[in-house]
Amino acid sequence: MTQNRCIPIAMNTVSWINGSVMRSGGSGRRASGLRRYRLAQRRKAIGLSQEHLAEVLGVDRSTIVRWERAETDPQPWHRPHLATALKVSVEELADLLADTRQPPATPGGRLDYALRQPGRVDLITVAYLRERVRHLDERYDQTPSTLLLAEAAQLHGQAVFLRQYADAGSVQRELAAAIAESATLMGQLVWDATQRHDHAASAAYFDQAINAAKEARDPVAEANALLRKSYLALYGTKRPTAAIALTANATEVSRRTSPVLAGLAQLHRAEAHAMLGQIRDCAEALGVAEDSFASVGPQDPASVLYCPSHHARLAGSCWLSLNRSADAITALEKAHQLVAARRKSTAVVLGNLTLANIRHRDLDTAISYLHQAISVIERTRAGGGLNLAFAAARELRPWSDRPAVQDVNERLLTLMTP
Repeated sequence: MTQNRCIPIAMNTVSWINGSVMRSGGSGRRASGLRRYRLAQRRKAIGLSQEHLAEVLGVDRSTIVRWERAETDPQPWHRPHLATALKVSVEELADLLADTRQPPATPGGRLDYALRQPGRVDLITVAYLRERVRHLDERYDQTPSTLLLAEAAQLHGQAVFLRQYADAGSVQRELAAAIAESATLMGQLVWDATQRHDHAASAAYFDQAINAAKEARDPVAEANALLRKSYLALYGTKRPTAAIALTANATEVSRRTSPVLAGLAQLHRAEAHAMLGQIRDCAEALGVAEDSFASVGPQDPASVLYCPSHHARLAGSCWLSLNRSADAITALEKAHQLVAARRKSTAVVLGNLTLANIRHRDLDTAISYLHQAISVIERTRAGGGLNLAFAAARELRPWSDRPAVQDVNERLLTLMTP
């Protein structure tokens, strides 16, 4: 972007403050291009809109706009009142007025600038940071977690760093929301990258996300982090009772704002009850989840998390835990038709279909599904699918002398090769 030179048209006096030139009393216009970012940030930090500040000072809103754009300077008689309104001293106000800068040419440039001058981070920069986190999250289901981890960690670290220096107010809250999103993603990526063995590190990220979401007053982000933490209890530490408590909390937090998250929480509550052998409670939770999904609309803030295969996928997993293999096969085959190909969730469906067919004594079908699961895992490195594939291999040991079982075991061994 071509930078405009700032040429003062009118200037009454020049005073030196902290090594900077401050033009006082000037009312003429300057060439456009520079901005008083810190002046605008100070106004926002104390909760004043441009309209409100103009009303307090008895000027037009356009006057405030010109001051913040560094097109004109406040008149001497305005400055004491402006300092009082912004809750700064006259000397501090002079420093804010003297600090004029060119806007960064790109969102990435704004972020680089904010990382060098963290006290000047603004809402546009935070929005860009959150957009990058969301872009990584959208790639999660089709990309190996190890390939996303470094960039996700960098973005998370940047959000945490900037929040230490941001002024209280909207920027602080938006950075808390950014941390809630990035910490949730980090928790999932770390768990996957360690093949779902490092539960403690993931739990720490999810707890950070929950706390940040509460500070941001973002129930959707809080419910999502609670839900992800329930996965650790279900599939990691194998504590279904803890998972029931977490999913109940997620349901309570999200039920007024997101039927998607409320439904997902109920699905995982159903799975926890299935692990405990509680058939009635499991069926009840599946029904509640179905009712929640029936009310999902495009306005749901978590609509991006919803997949038509969710209910059939988790119902199949529940029936599998309850040793009802025929019911599991019916539900999982429906899920397989609905889920997109070559996603991490596809590997989970195929892994469960393998287990269900082994227990149903249909080995040929089971081995076919296991080959399909391995093909997806080879591309996505899906942690959940990988665990299910090896669980299926263990259940195939009684038939280890069969050539078809030996072939699929050889493919599984190659998955362990770096």
